[in-house]
Amino acid sequence: MSENSYQPPKVWTWNQSDAGTFSNINRPIAGPTHDKTLPAGNHPLQLYSLGTPNGQKVTILLEELLALGVSGAEYDAHLIRINEGDQFSSGFVEVNPNSKIPALLDNSATPPVRVFESGAILLYLAEKFGHFIPEDHAGRTETLNWLFWLQGSAPYLGGGFGHFYNYAPVKIEYAINRFTMEAKRQLDVLNRQLADHRFIAGNDYSIADIAIWPWYGSLVKGSVYNAAEFLDVSAYPHVLRWADEVAERPAVKRGRIVNRTWGEPSEQLHERHDASDFELRTEDKRNP
Repeated sequence: MSENSYQPPKVWTWNQSDAGTFSNINRPIAGPTHDKTLPAGNHPLQLYSLGTPNGQKVTILLEELLALGVSGAEYDAHLIRINEGDQFSSGFVEVNPNSKIPALLDNSATPPVRVFESGAILLYLAEKFGHFIPEDHAGRTETLNWLFWLQGSAPYLGGGFGHFYNYAPVKIEYAINRFTMEAKRQLDVLNRQLADHRFIAGNDYSIADIAIWPWYGSLVKGSVYNAAEFLDVSAYPHVLRWADEVAERPAVKRGRIVNRTWGEPSEQLHERHDASDFELRTEDKRNP
């Protein structure tokens, strides 16, 4: 079928066979598909996630907090295999009714607090522990400006550009051009901001950087969608400079591999329950 021949019906009906990549997990309804209790570890914070850009945001922040000596930020990171439908279990839906990773359960509160949506988790943890968000009203507002910018922009990059450029079963020129234009516009927004600021929201590293780096930092470094050349990322030197600086932070190096199930075995830590897991339980250690 050519891209010009499709005419929408009067009433859309779901044809799962046309869904392409991830067709086994995408569906037009919510709610659980099966009963299953979520696993629970010993730490107050229980994270249920996968090492996608959205998942990396939370594990990077938790590792940054631990690097500062915040003992209350100790956490268990349980692997949610979205390709196998783990996010549709009754236990997961109870924590996140939207069935998307990441989801956090804070058992240090009574009753326990559930937090879903990656941006909400970043804000919750930053406020709970008092780090990576400015105390002054103006600085806090600028940080939240960029956090909300990311939450609104990333779906264009992931569900838009990434889907049609990398995952769609057919290459649709109009869709690729439309979302490439938006992805490059967003990179230009960041490049202009970073021309005058060391970090996204100013001179201090914050949850704005932690939110944006797994998407746009990884994009310009070629580890998301293998699209760096296609997007001509050399045109965004300030984004590249920032991406390199953030990538060298030890907590970022740790956080980005938690719940990761692809790539080099040394960069896969399927589950994290203790700080020693980074030395003892990456896949190259578990399966030498």
